Amino acid sequence: MKNLIFSVFILSLMSCSAQKNIATAVKDPSGNLIGVANKESFLEAPFNEWFTPNYASYETDKEVMAKLTPLLKDITIKAFMGTWCGDSQDQTPVLYKILDEAGFNYNQLEMITVNRSKVTPDNLQEGFNIERVPTFIVYKNSKEIGRFVEYPRETVEADLLKIVSGQPYKHSYE
Repeated sequence: MKNLIFSVFILSLMSCSAQKNIATAVKDPSGNLIGVANKESFLEAPFNEWFTPNYASYETDKEVMAKLTPLLKDITIKAFMGTWCGDSQDQTPVLYKILDEAGFNYNQLEMITVNRSKVTPDNLQEGFNIERVPTFIVYKNSKEIGRFVEYPRETVEADLLKIVSGQPYKHSYE
């Protein structure tokens, strides 16, 4: 019986650690999220006031999506955004719309919400050179291959396609 209980305990720990997309963000005194968030975090009030309409109203470019979708399979994304930031409120729902349409594995996305100084209590931003939000850092084989910063050069999906396909791409501040 002890072995059975121990086995169940170990399995539950393993399943929890395998789910990277669990939100741990908390509201700061200003009411902004700080920490690791996920899509469900933005579907709650007051964040749903900007997330839901921006997500619903965005129409992806289907031609670009057809090229982008297969290239996202081996990609991981570390995203930084601020719930207080207008550009983050515009672009974060768009990123989720693109990833939803692509059938993206959300265990390959880490969404980090920062305060106005672009930091978190656990310093999750440390070492990532976050100067503006949103910043979506794209990785392949654990190596950064590009980043989207603040607003698209073309569209979010076209910018991501350039990054993941290896085409020349410079974000708006390079």
